[in-house]
Amino acid sequence: MTTPALPSDEDILALFEDLALAAGRAIMAVYATDFDTLTKADESPVTVADRQAEAIILDGLRAALPGIVCVAEEEVADGKVPAALGSAFILVDPLDGTKEFVGRKGDFTVNVALVREGAPSIGAVYAPARNRLYSGRPGAAMVAEVSPEGVVLARRPMAARKPASPPRIVASRSHRTPETDAFIDRHPGAETVSVGSSLKFCLLADGEADLYPRFGRTMEWDTAAGDAVLRAAGGTTTLVDGGTFVYGKRGQADDVDFANPWFIARGA
Repeated sequence: MTTPALPSDEDILALFEDLALAAGRAIMAVYATDFDTLTKADESPVTVADRQAEAIILDGLRAALPGIVCVAEEEVADGKVPAALGSAFILVDPLDGTKEFVGRKGDFTVNVALVREGAPSIGAVYAPARNRLYSGRPGAAMVAEVSPEGVVLARRPMAARKPASPPRIVASRSHRTPETDAFIDRHPGAETVSVGSSLKFCLLADGEADLYPRFGRTMEWDTAAGDAVLRAAGGTTTLVDGGTFVYGKRGQADDVDFANPWFIARGA
């Protein structure tokens, strides 16, 4: 499959940010109501906010970037899976941290990422309940303060920090595993921070933590945008054994398309 020519990285990131902000406004409108929660075939929760946000993002992407394949969580759940990806494609998680959204904990995000040659290259992560927008492209990582109305107020660069000793380890709020606890135990004195969704990558990118071990289930749309932001800030994401963590995984013998293996994300 031939991938169409793309706009500049700056223009792509601006598009991702605008769509994430628009999706966030729709999500917060639902958040303010007594919404219903449904359960998908994989037992994960879904709400009208997930579907409204995904429609906003996909409509915008497909209008602005015709011919670029988009892989989105709710479309895949409905059986709409692209036949081929091309050398560059987009991953969308319209509401990462639906459990946090349903529990009204605030740690949920909108995630949009461009993958090039198997690596997340450009990403936007918007946390509407926290009024923060994290974004990254090759050579630049930024965090912005956003108004409750979804308008960017102030922006600053960010960078992953050199590892502290003992390290500050960020772990999943809703998906903690015995393997995660064992990893933390191997770092005596480590401070542990629990947070949901792709915000874990963003804490590393902004120099607020050093390690994010994930010994549990994730999908590519869960990680790509945060991973792109982290890599832009000078961090890394690798397999547990240090191998390359890649995107666009299809036809896996031991798992479904786009499922991730365990990984460790690190600061600088």
